[in-house]
Amino acid sequence: MRVAGLGFRRGAPLAALEAALEAVEAQGGRAQALATLSGKSADPTILALAARRRLPLIGVEVAGIATPTCSARIQAMHGTGSVAEAAALVAAGPEARITVVRISAPDGMATCAMAATEGPSE
Repeated sequence: MRVAGLGFRRGAPLAALEAALEAVEAQGGRAQALATLSGKSADPTILALAARRRLPLIGVEVAGIATPTCSARIQAMHGTGSVAEAAALVAAGPEARITVVRISAPDGMATCAMAATEGPSE
């Protein structure tokens, strides 16, 4: 299963989330689900992205999840180095690994990363 994790700032436009997702999918293949912070999983922008892509959206908790990249600001705010990477890892499951590290949207309003587990759909 391939899960695209998304981190985004309040007020991020749909175009920013789409740009980050498209950049990650160009490197890691098509996402089978989207994931973000539980507290942001009801945000209209990410709900619109999930609906447009016809993908399930998984809200997760990310504190304490080790990630390949690390932002000091995100570590202080969320207890992990990258919301996008941590959300993808948690949602993809215990055997998941990062296949595409976080990529930022051109405007810096969103990041996306891909995690995958081996399975029949791979």
